[in-house]
Amino acid sequence: MLSRLAHLVVPALARIRVTTASDARFPAGSVIVANHTSLADPAVVLAALHRCGVEPVVLAAAGLWRAPVLARLLVREGHIPVHRGDRRAAEALDHAASALAAGRSVLLYAEGGIPSRRDAAEAAPLPFRSGLARLVERTGAAVVPVGQAGARRVSSGGAAKQLAGVVTAPLRRPRLHVHVGPPLELTGDVAARTLQAHAAVTDAWRTAAARLREPAAEAG
Repeated sequence: MLSRLAHLVVPALARIRVTTASDARFPAGSVIVANHTSLADPAVVLAALHRCGVEPVVLAAAGLWRAPVLARLLVREGHIPVHRGDRRAAEALDHAASALAAGRSVLLYAEGGIPSRRDAAEAAPLPFRSGLARLVERTGAAVVPVGQAGARRVSSGGAAKQLAGVVTAPLRRPRLHVHVGPPLELTGDVAARTLQAHAAVTDAWRTAAARLREPAAEAG
C-alpha cells in the first residue's frame, strides 16, 4: 500500500518521468539503493519503482514509526526501522537479510541521511556508509542502483520551507526524473563494495539530472 500510495500522491505534486538502462532489471531478493536528497524522495522513488512493477521493503528512519497511523501501515507491510546511533541499529540488517532471503527487494539509502544545505540544487550523492556493503557481503544479493533528481524542488530547506514546498507543489508542478541502472554484483572487501555501489548510484543520478535538464517532456 505504501508504494501504491506514493504512485497516487507523487503525480499529484509533480511531473515524474522514469527511465531505465537497456539492461536494467530487478532480480528477486535484490537490494535497491538510491541517492537521498530530500524528505520527499522516498515517495518519489517508491512511485517510480511501482511503475517498474516493484514494491520493496524499505529501510527508513525509526522516527516514522512514532506516527500511529503510519506506524501500523509500516509494520503491516514489513518495512524496517533503522535506529541510528542505537544498539538496535544492527537489527535493521538482520531484518533486511530475512526479507532478501524471502525473495523481497529491499530499498535503502546508503548515505545515512539527507544534505543539511537549504537550496534546491542538485548535488552528487554523499559518501556511503558501510551497511549496504555488509548486507550484500552477508547475503550475496545483487544491487540495483537508482538515481533521482528533482525531489529538492518539492521539499528542501528548513521545516517551514519544506512544508511550503509540499503545499505549493501541485501549483508549481516541479519536474522529477528517476533513472534505474543495471544490477551489479559487488566484489572485494567492504570498502571496495561501498565504493562500487556509490559509483553506480552516482552514474544513475547523473543520468537523471541530465534528463531533468532536457526540454520538458510529457510526464505523469
